[in-house]
Amino acid sequence: MNSSTPPADTSVLVLHGDALPPGHEKIDSFPGLGRVDYATADDLAAKLPGTHVLLVWDLFSEALADAWSAADSLRWVHSATAGVDNLMFPGLIGSDTVVTNSRGVFDEPVAEYVLGLVIAFAKDFHRTWRFQEEHRWEHRETERVAGKHALVVGTGPIGRAVARKLRAVGMTVSGAGSHARGGDPDFGDVVLSSTAGTAEAGESTLVEVLPDADYVVIAAPLTDATRGLVDRRFLELMKPTARLINVARGPVVVQPDLAAALDSRSIAGAALDVFEREPLKAISPLWGLPGSVVSPHMSGDVVGWREELVDLFLDNLARYLDGRELRNVVDKDRGYVPG
Repeated sequence: MNSSTPPADTSVLVLHGDALPPGHEKIDSFPGLGRVDYATADDLAAKLPGTHVLLVWDLFSEALADAWSAADSLRWVHSATAGVDNLMFPGLIGSDTVVTNSRGVFDEPVAEYVLGLVIAFAKDFHRTWRFQEEHRWEHRETERVAGKHALVVGTGPIGRAVARKLRAVGMTVSGAGSHARGGDPDFGDVVLSSTAGTAEAGESTLVEVLPDADYVVIAAPLTDATRGLVDRRFLELMKPTARLINVARGPVVVQPDLAAALDSRSIAGAALDVFEREPLKAISPLWGLPGSVVSPHMSGDVVGWREELVDLFLDNLARYLDGRELRNVVDKDRGYVPG
């Protein structure tokens, strides 16, 4: 199965949760389509037979893995997210079905969010807002942002947008990715995303750069290589004044290890927008630990983001029907869009 020769009666199925995509009428009336239908996780298996194109609008759903045996005609799956770890199951990986994601929609909003968190940490805004509520006048000195060192783990489009934003306020930035290299236009030096020590080929790893970082930003996709990357060893390499920011996927961070690091004040703080399981339970210690900032997976969600996701899908749908190259094709062996 491939996207180059679509059938004349191409059928589209939209997997949704509580709400349909905004402006879904644009999909319903898109020229050149046969059937357009909508399914929830409960009836996905019943509606998959005969479907050629699946739009996964239920953002983190794993329903396709359970219904995969019913996908007898599926040629293309488009995810309304940047991360596609929920779709990387053996059946889909081993098939000819093309997977695309929504790369590009979230880059700048996430980068702005990270910049805001860095400034909030440095300028102690958390206590300023709390003291205002208490009508409490307490003068403090705050930190400079310019001149601080940020390490961005993940060198894809979101990580690059973060790097550019942080450089713009005078920070020095380095990166960590799947391949070590020098002379990168956004990161300068890129080390290998590993805490296992220096690689056999002489590549630098996180072991060399984590002790110098003031801010560590996690922007990497969730893969076998990044799952549990931020563990006790990783956190022990960070300096006590450093802060961690995770805008990637929750399972990249081992939450009990992070909670212990915050509780012992072995790092200065952590801003978490993603978690191992969402929503974060009210009993989680992360809500109230020193230096902890919790937000509900919203770093990329700005006014109009859902409409942008629909427009991206429609652009790719036009490409698909015309037999043109699709945007954002995922390398299923890697679990992300390369380059």
